[in-house]
Amino acid sequence: MEARDVLRATAAVAGRAATLKACGIAAVLFVVGLLVLGLIGATTIKPAAADSCGGRGTPGTDLEDLEDGKPSGGPSRAEQKTNAKIIDKVAASGGLSGRATLIGLMVALQESSLLNLDHGHADSIGLFQQRPSQGWGTREQIMRPQYAASMFYFGDDDGDPRGLTDVPQWESKDVRTLVREVQRPDASTLDLYVVQESLARQIADQAGINLDRKGTAAPTAETGNPGPPPVGNADRPQSPEECYPDTDGKGGAPGNPFYDGTAAWPASVKNPRSAEDAIRWARREAQTGEKDWYRRCLAFVAIAYGWNFSGVHYAVDHYKAMPERMKHDKDRNPPPGALMYWETGGRAGHVSIYLGNGKIASNDINRAGYVDVVDATDIETKWGSTYLGWAPPYFPRGG
Repeated sequence: MEARDVLRATAAVAGRAATLKACGIAAVLFVVGLLVLGLIGATTIKPAAADSCGGRGTPGTDLEDLEDGKPSGGPSRAEQKTNAKIIDKVAASGGLSGRATLIGLMVALQESSLLNLDHGHADSIGLFQQRPSQGWGTREQIMRPQYAASMFYFGDDDGDPRGLTDVPQWESKDVRTLVREVQRPDASTLDLYVVQESLARQIADQAGINLDRKGTAAPTAETGNPGPPPVGNADRPQSPEECYPDTDGKGGAPGNPFYDGTAAWPASVKNPRSAEDAIRWARREAQTGEKDWYRRCLAFVAIAYGWNFSGVHYAVDHYKAMPERMKHDKDRNPPPGALMYWETGGRAGHVSIYLGNGKIASNDINRAGYVDVVDATDIETKWGSTYLGWAPPYFPRGG
C-alpha cells in the first residue's frame, strides 16, 4: 500500500529534476533550479488540502494542506517521525522489542494518523486516542506523547486499563488480538490496524528506528490481571442494531437503497461549479482519471466543485462543522450533487458525491487511488462504515 509524500508538488518537481539529471542536461537543470527557487510556485496548480480516505476502508491522513504552495500548519511527515521516535524510545526504555515499536506505530497511525490530536470520538485524545473517562489518565497527561505511549505499552499499575505487555504472551500474538485487548475497538475495524504496517515501516525507516531490535524485558506470565472485558469482541461482532442508531424514518437500515431527494441548497452555498457540472466532472474522472486520489476523498469532492482545497483536514470534521440547518443526519434521500458522509472506524471518515439514482463517485472503493461510480450502499456493505448523513456542497474555507 502506497504512502503519500508530505508535499506532492515538491515530489513532482524533484522527480522531474531527477529525470533531467539522468539525461545529463545541465543547462536545463540550472533553469529548473531557478524555477524551484522562485518561479514555479506562481505557475503550478495548488495541491488540494484533503481529508484522507484509504483504499478498502483504511482511512488515513493525506499529508497535504497547501495554500499558495506552502504548508498551512496541517499534519506533516515531520510530526509523524517525531512522534514515532517518542513511541520507540518508550518501548526501548522498557526493554521491549522493535516489534513492540512497530505495533505501537500501527495503532497510532490508525487511531490518530500518528498525530497528537486534541480531539476525537467522545473524549478520545492523543496519539492513541485514549479516553480520560476510561481511566487512561487526565487530559493533560494523555496529551503528552511519552505518557500516552507508556500507557499503551504498560497500562495502569493496577492493570485497568491494561497495556500491551499486560496481554499474556503478547510477542507471539497477532496485531488484531492485541488491538482488541488493549484498544478495544469495534470488531469490524480490527483489519484497519493491520493494513497500517507498510506505512509504519516506512516512517520507522525515515526516522532511523530499528524495528529488528531484540527485547530485554522478561516474558509476560500467562497469569495476571486480565483487565476489563474487551469491547467489540471479535468472537461476537456487534449486530447492525447495536452499531447503528435508529434512522428516525429517514430511509431505513444500513444497506437499504438511497433515493433521490429534492431539497434545494441554501443561498449561502456558492461554488465555482454547479452541482450539474460537478457531477459531470466526477463521472469523467471515474472514466478517464488517473491514480491521483488515494486517501483524498475530501480533496476529490472539493475539486469536483471547482475548489483547489477544502480547508478542512477530515471528512468527519467537515460534516460536523456544517451549520445544523444543512446537516441531514441518516437521511437516505440526498439530492444529486449532495455530499454524503460516513464514519469508517478511524479518525478521518469518508465523503463522496451523490450522482443520483443511488450512485456515488468515490475514491478507493474499487481501486486504490482511482475514482469509481458505485452504489452508495457499497460504503456500508464493503467497508462496514456508518452512514452519517448528507449535506450540500458547502466549503466556507475552500479556496
